[in-house]
Amino acid sequence: MAFPWPGEAPIHEVAVDESTGFEPRFKVLDTLDGVTLREAGGSLTVRIELAPMSWPRREWRPEPVRLWPGEWLRWQINYRFGSTCGCGDQWQYRLETLNLAYGAIPNLTGEPNRTVIERGDLR
Repeated sequence: MAFPWPGEAPIHEVAVDESTGFEPRFKVLDTLDGVTLREAGGSLTVRIELAPMSWPRREWRPEPVRLWPGEWLRWQINYRFGSTCGCGDQWQYRLETLNLAYGAIPNLTGEPNRTVIERGDLR
């Protein structure tokens, strides 16, 4: 759910998947796609946007999360994606974990101040 902070990069992605034997691959990012951030009144509001063309369909979504300086959030969401080639039952499954700090960067391997678990049934 969390990896050590890779240097000074404020935004990074760690990809772990079966094709590489679950060996983590670190990548520095310029932007944080799929996440809406709004800063106002000394706090930061965070919301994850759903991946396009994904399942399950979610009739309920959690409210945006408000963070205060020095707090951090862990938000987990899972998806299933179908084959776009029409070649039968080829599915991809994905679990995304967002660890996001507001202000000073704490140890993100401990317990977060806020947690959202948005995992759905992928059948």
